[in-house]
Amino acid sequence: MKLSCLALGDSYTIGEGVAEAERWPQQLARALRSHGLELDVQTIARTGWSTDELAQAMAETALTNGAYHLVTLLVGVNDQYRQRPLAQFASGFDHLLQRAIALARHGTRGVMVLTIPDWGMTPYARNESRDAAQVASEIDRFNAHIRTACAAQQVALVDVTGISRRLGADTNALVADGLHPSAAQYRQWCEQTLPEARKILEHR
Repeated sequence: MKLSCLALGDSYTIGEGVAEAERWPQQLARALRSHGLELDVQTIARTGWSTDELAQAMAETALTNGAYHLVTLLVGVNDQYRQRPLAQFASGFDHLLQRAIALARHGTRGVMVLTIPDWGMTPYARNESRDAAQVASEIDRFNAHIRTACAAQQVALVDVTGISRRLGADTNALVADGLHPSAAQYRQWCEQTLPEARKILEHR
């Protein structure tokens, strides 16, 4: 039986700069296959999307509530990049989380959220003269809300922020634009998400 996954997000989910097969949801699907779980991934994501733009795209897409064995959500970096207030991001994220829960076959038990990576240490951020400490602080505030919202709903949360900070400006961890993760970095994301994804899918 092939299981269904809906991957929601922005450039980090669509895998800006890497081949489709190297996006983290596709790497996750391959990893799950080795555990006897066949995953068919549908993606709604685009580089540059903020919470409201993702919500709009979802509203314009034919999606059936309760149709997906796994729904993943990773969004918010573009809200932070555009200097949106925390309250505005929180409202947008909360709406998306509720939509993700509704789309999952088993509600809250079928959703996996990823934290927002920290792009402030990348060469791209330096070229834009961004203050790495400020970017980190703002992302921490956004992620704190994500953690609170997921805890309140008992939704699985996976931290990839730490990976992005540990790898920082390592050129092997980034694609040519000096901003987005490479296939190698996404491999680490895959390793981080695999246990939660297995837990969700094996107990469906």
